Amino acid sequence: QVKLVESGGGLVQAGGSLRLSCAASGSIFSINRMGWYRQAPGKQRDLVAQITGGGTTNYADSVKGRFTISRDNAKNTVYLQMNSLKPEDTAVYYCNAQIVSGITAIHWGQGTQVTVSS
Repeated sequence: QVKLVESGGGLVQAGGSLRLSCAASGSIFSINRMGWYRQAPGKQRDLVAQITGGGTTNYADSVKGRFTISRDNAKNTVYLQMNSLKPEDTAVYYCNAQIVSGITAIHWGQGTQVTVSS
């Protein structure tokens, strides 16, 4: 059984930084794209950043220049470095990965809360 576990959320003041981690575990053959989404109260879940198996990245316009996504394939882990945080970045952040383990399926983490105070 494949599982994604996030860590690193918390409360930070505006202008501060946080680093999120998401580790995949279980019977994994390979991992294709990995990404981070976020959902604020009353809003839909939106893509924040994504990284392919080859390392190609893309970002939401609202986080370009402030957030950096990276991955460690040996550890089946994806990271999101968040700098210059703003109150509007407050949301639950979810890890997402396309994992090959007998079948290819999209998996989600349980979410981690990020709160940015003004």
